[in-house]
Amino acid sequence: MKIVVAIDSFKGCMTSREANHAAASGLKSMCHNANVVQVAVSDGGEGFIDAIQGAEGWERAEVEVHDPQMRLVKAQYLIDGKTAIVESAQASGLWRVNPEDRNPLLATSYGTGEMVASAIRRGAEEVIVGLGGSATSDAGIGLVQALNDAFPTWKNGRGEVLKKVRFIIATDVNNPLCGVNGAARVFSPQKGATAEMVEQIEERARRFAEASAREMGRDFSGRDGAGAAGGMGYAFMQYLNAERIEGVAMVLKTIRFMELIAGAELIITGEGRADSQTLMGKLPMGVLREAGNIPVALIAGAVEDIKTLQTAGFAIVTCINPPGVSMEEATRKDVAMRNVATTVKDIYARIINNNNKA
Repeated sequence: MKIVVAIDSFKGCMTSREANHAAASGLKSMCHNANVVQVAVSDGGEGFIDAIQGAEGWERAEVEVHDPQMRLVKAQYLIDGKTAIVESAQASGLWRVNPEDRNPLLATSYGTGEMVASAIRRGAEEVIVGLGGSATSDAGIGLVQALNDAFPTWKNGRGEVLKKVRFIIATDVNNPLCGVNGAARVFSPQKGATAEMVEQIEERARRFAEASAREMGRDFSGRDGAGAAGGMGYAFMQYLNAERIEGVAMVLKTIRFMELIAGAELIITGEGRADSQTLMGKLPMGVLREAGNIPVALIAGAVEDIKTLQTAGFAIVTCINPPGVSMEEATRKDVAMRNVATTVKDIYARIINNNNKA
């Protein structure tokens, strides 16, 4: 039996590779002869370069940059000739900051700008940036500052160095920068923002967008994806004329997902939280679209809207955590990996029983 495991990262808990390994271990314990194919995946956030490196030809480059709290850290990106793949979460990810220290009012995207600058200095003429999983909500102000520091002659995206570079942002977030569905109100509470902080972050983004529009004669703050990664999407589009592509679609195409799932009898995918928003372009939905007639099981650390997810086409939707478990306990890596293994064992048993009945 061929089973493909393609689980997204559980933010701040497990990487895609770790979740896949846990699932594969559970499946192998049930059936030693099962052909379990592990596929690292990402929608542009944490694990983006791990997923892309599944394709051939990419070299990892390491650079010292600043994290969201302006501490020096090592971050990596991919480069192949004149193309670079940058994962914003490497420098500016939520995983970089301890839960008790998270403050999106202070967190900066400066480190992502440093990574982009490093790639350009190495000769990149096309920079693809995966946006997601960030600790930041600064509308990309830190990113712009870092590029200003790296290329002092650059101003508003018109400098000779950056003008030669094509920028592409990979994200499945459609939100604008500001407003009811903007970066501050939708995403900053997930990064530790209080109600008061949300309003301060919103006002800062609005002022930044207004000042940028006056200076540049254009306003991209309302574009789909401007709210990605705490507004880094806006900064890339406004200041660097970045194009936007779907992160999931790019990853699945690059890793030749359709070839990997050929002949599979089951696909197991997952994410930290599964609900109706899963259907709005998140990784599991991308997997479901590619699966065709292969049944897809969806696992998550928290599950809501099960009927909606099942109606969308997921054969099985299940939570990996037992009832009553605390968030602190559930998000421990060892506990989460154990729960993933246990959950896929149950899924496998259900599939086998259904096949036997048929």
